[in-house]
Amino acid sequence: MLRLAVLLSAVCAITHGCPTILSKSQWGGRSPTCRTGMQTPVSYVIIHHTEGSHCTSQSACISQMKSIQNYHIDSRGWCDIGYSFLVGEDGKVYEGRGWTTVGAHAPNYNSNSIGISVMGSFTSKNPNSAAQNAVKSLISCGVSKGYIKSAYILKGHRNVTATSCPGNTFYNLISSWARFQA
Repeated sequence: MLRLAVLLSAVCAITHGCPTILSKSQWGGRSPTCRTGMQTPVSYVIIHHTEGSHCTSQSACISQMKSIQNYHIDSRGWCDIGYSFLVGEDGKVYEGRGWTTVGAHAPNYNSNSIGISVMGSFTSKNPNSAAQNAVKSLISCGVSKGYIKSAYILKGHRNVTATSCPGNTFYNLISSWARFQA
């Protein structure tokens, strides 16, 4: 089964320009205790950072993913990790709630957005180029697969709720990306 998942990920990358996306089962995530389906394509992509540790290897990012999911479920009382996807500085994307499940990342936008969080704190530095490229590739992948509208609006988390997320330095960077609106 793992070989099939790796093969499908490779096919996705070839046909849709998708980054490597590790499924929840590939990174050892817990099963959600609830799920609300989301109508796609969505209108918004919301960018976050985790304010936690950075990770630059798959093993470190998997550890970080498990820690974030445990925090969201055990401390916040959510039924799963809040974000649709998380990105490590290893250049890989880690599935959270995925393309078709409503997230818990941006009040009033959860049911019409994909939430992408880069693992780490980006108040005074940007994610590395591998992470930046993975985020951009994931957005393009979502558009090409019909999960995100081609005329989507990109926002930082701070544009939709009172927070400093995704950090000042990273926010300044994404504000220069295509389709950004404050």
